[in-house]
Amino acid sequence: MSAPTIEFWFDFGSPYSYLSAMRIEAEAGRAGVAVHWKPFLLGPVFQALGWSTSPLVLQKEKGEYAWKDMQRQCRKYGLRWKQPTGFPRAAVPPTRVALSNAEQPWVGEFCRRVMQLNFADDRDIDSAEVVLEVLRGMGLPAQQLWEEAQSEEWRGRLRAQTAAARWLGIFGAPTFFVRREMFWGNDRLDDALGFCRAQA
Repeated sequence: MSAPTIEFWFDFGSPYSYLSAMRIEAEAGRAGVAVHWKPFLLGPVFQALGWSTSPLVLQKEKGEYAWKDMQRQCRKYGLRWKQPTGFPRAAVPPTRVALSNAEQPWVGEFCRRVMQLNFADDRDIDSAEVVLEVLRGMGLPAQQLWEEAQSEEWRGRLRAQTAAARWLGIFGAPTFFVRREMFWGNDRLDDALGFCRAQA
């Protein structure tokens, strides 16, 4: 009998997605739940909602709160944290690689490394150089994986994945789905896993 599954919809530029990406595989493993990684781009979703950029930028008070909250949350989970000097950071290249390899057993490690570059090392992640660096550091065929992810097929699939997020009613990240049930926010990961176990 296959393990129950949770869909993890995330954006590499989302700080709260960082919190979830760094812990979801371990938490899901303890719960006996399989993770389906669902990278997408929040920018087009925000635009469809009438926002020109992240609400953390558009709403000064919300943004100030979020940066303080991220410090607290990273201390709670034992994660490194450095507020990005550029926010929100574009991340199309790593998103394409994550999407084109979403079924690979190493995709979680890839995503965690990219997230750490953004939110712990304050590095620009929107480049081929960074993606190749991460893939090589994992001992993977970096150039081959990079070229596959940049193909017209995967460019189209990323557009379709982002459109699917909008169709599902996703308005932020991280968002989790257990069958048709949606849970939004890093603080709902435990609830989503509990619901997943109950449905098994």
